[in-house]
Amino acid sequence: MFRTIARIGYVVLGVVHIVIGVVAISFVTGGGGGEADQSGAMEQIRQAPVGVLLLWVIAVGLAALAVWQIADAFLERDPDAKKRWGHRVKFAGTAVAYIAIAWTAAVTAVGGQSDSSESSQTFSAQLLATPAGVVLLVLVGLLIAAIGIAFIVRGVTRAFKKHLALPTGAAAKGIVTFGVLGYVAKGIAIGVTGVLFVVAALTHDPEKAGGLDAALHSLADLPLGAVILWIVGAGLAIYGLFCFARARYARM
Repeated sequence: MFRTIARIGYVVLGVVHIVIGVVAISFVTGGGGGEADQSGAMEQIRQAPVGVLLLWVIAVGLAALAVWQIADAFLERDPDAKKRWGHRVKFAGTAVAYIAIAWTAAVTAVGGQSDSSESSQTFSAQLLATPAGVVLLVLVGLLIAAIGIAFIVRGVTRAFKKHLALPTGAAAKGIVTFGVLGYVAKGIAIGVTGVLFVVAALTHDPEKAGGLDAALHSLADLPLGAVILWIVGAGLAIYGLFCFARARYARM
């Protein structure tokens, strides 16, 4: 039963990424407002029919998935100590991310608001106000950027395949292709988020820090930004579709 709920967690994670990807593409097409991040996705979902119910499903599914990740961290038994602790840190970090999204879904479901960009700016301002705040904020940015790079590497090397019990034939090729595109797109978005924290630290301006929404807007401001944002937005939506396949084929 719990395994099934955890698999549902991957499904709802896919829904969230598809919504974020669609909102990101709307920046280019001028099709609407909203924030292209977890909080913006939750607001979009709440406005849909039975949106509040879906938000609670998202919260429960991702909470279950977080618990599963924590269990994996405790049960990790790789004989290589460095790899073992590396896997444990990865599982724990993933669990924290799932809990954060689940919390955002729950807050939105009860009518509250959660602005990730505002939270990032507040966090940056508080950190900059402390001794060695600039150094600490740079380290936070570099850590986030490193997570983004890890996503890209995981996609390019297809490292995610070892966690899947893939079917045979064209279905497997399609799932792997979606995984590669999705991981790379998500890695780019996370990496840019990390860069924004570094910029905020070096300029002593916490307002330059932001979440995923700010990162995607920054991509739009680059040369050929519309094309880049289209690609990243589509990639995030594809990552969402990959999550659907992950729900079915993940080794759990």
